[in-house]
Amino acid sequence: MLFPKKVKFRKWQVGRINPKARTPETRGTKLAFGSFGLKAVTQARVRSNQIESARKVISRTLTKTGKYWVRIFPDRPFTAKAAEMGMGKGKGDPQGYCFDVFPGRIIFEVDGAEEAVAREALRKAGTKLPVKCKIISRVQKQ
Repeated sequence: MLFPKKVKFRKWQVGRINPKARTPETRGTKLAFGSFGLKAVTQARVRSNQIESARKVISRTLTKTGKYWVRIFPDRPFTAKAAEMGMGKGKGDPQGYCFDVFPGRIIFEVDGAEEAVAREALRKAGTKLPVKCKIISRVQKQ
């Protein structure tokens, strides 16, 4: 699973997102490496184990024919308190890392595979993630 080698702060503040102000992403919105990509349509925090699960599906579906890129990196720590713990007593311990995905962000890219195989790989990967996704391509169908 992906996680940073070193962090400046062990725990981050929550940083809630206003649901009315679903601002679209400004960075990472265009295909940079591959011919096909998985683009987020909704906002969510994607955990490192979800990214790894989607990456494995893409890797297995493409086999040795294609190449893929993971365009996001989980560097935001999330915390959790123990089950049945009372209120108070401070913030929970760090449990792992996540990445804030906003609408428009490219999450995965695929190249070197047939269109049907690439689309199937990205479709399967999209089901593993907590965001709604759409598959985009460089060559648009007429």
